[in-house]
Amino acid sequence: MKKTLLLGGFMCMSILINSQTKTKEYSIRTLAFYNLENLFDTINDPTKNDEASPMMSLKGNKSKVYWDKIDKLGSVISQIGFEDTKTGPAIIGVSEVENRAVLEDLVKSKYLRKMNYDIIHYESQDKRGIDVALLYQKKYFKPIHHEIFTPNIFRDNYRVYTRDQLLVSGYLDDELIHVLVNHWPSRSGGEAASRALREKAAYLNTKIIEKIREAEPNAKIFGMGDFNDDPTNSSFKKVLKAKGAKKTVKENDIYNPFEEMYKRGFNTLGYRDNINLFDQIFFTSSALDKGEKDFSSYKMYKAMIFNKHFLTTKKGRFKGYPFRSFSNGGYTGGYSDHYPVYLYLIKEKN
Repeated sequence: MKKTLLLGGFMCMSILINSQTKTKEYSIRTLAFYNLENLFDTINDPTKNDEASPMMSLKGNKSKVYWDKIDKLGSVISQIGFEDTKTGPAIIGVSEVENRAVLEDLVKSKYLRKMNYDIIHYESQDKRGIDVALLYQKKYFKPIHHEIFTPNIFRDNYRVYTRDQLLVSGYLDDELIHVLVNHWPSRSGGEAASRALREKAAYLNTKIIEKIREAEPNAKIFGMGDFNDDPTNSSFKKVLKAKGAKKTVKENDIYNPFEEMYKRGFNTLGYRDNINLFDQIFFTSSALDKGEKDFSSYKMYKAMIFNKHFLTTKKGRFKGYPFRSFSNGGYTGGYSDHYPVYLYLIKEKN
């Protein structure tokens, strides 16, 4: 089921590219997304249905499990992009978190505390009590605006309370970018029966992008998340109209580098003997280098899945699947049922 993405250690915090005329020096930053698989605390919140969470359902020492999961997730995040940047992601969107408190524990964990991450988080109306959030290293990213957008989604005349979409605008070093963190409605009831819910979530993304472009027509916008859809599903192809091939991308188009990976058999999760690539990062054409080699501003250099061997189940029925934290009512000692995804952005130094 699993394929491995290989990347040589050809980058560091600054990369050097030789040309016939001179040596150019580049900055590199990592932009990532990770579904943290039910990162709940051990305290009962009467305003949420957290009793149904895997953490609260455990019979043993919940506190020990909680802190072990915190350390494991912190370890993973610290390694994303590290081999080439010598640090963790400059920006990482996360999903399936219960509240701000669990994020504070995460960024203060032993693997992340020295990276000085800050948090942007809002409580959503999701029926499971889970939210999305953004973590960022303060020395690389300076937010100037953030807000949430609540999807207005109905199913059989009933309101679907799902995750908000979080928009954060700010300066990556000295360049303004916009990051939209998503966790679209699940496939509960089947892909076809729930398809319209994700199409409506995708439509909200298009409206947010339009709003940004009213003030900044050539804005660099990055959409990331657990979309509960693959790159070839209608939410991406018909609603967002995302392109999967660089040569077809025109001005103001959206490019999704994970579409090609999906067609080649890569994945970020497995479920009931199916493999899916639900975790993705797409972006507007202004962040795409189409061969011009113009890196005077930040452009995508590589898109990858962080599917290291230790993150994968080694044996049993779920061999080859992401090594999840919870299964059959117990704690497995794993990490998450999703692999993280990430981009390298590079820019020529002045």
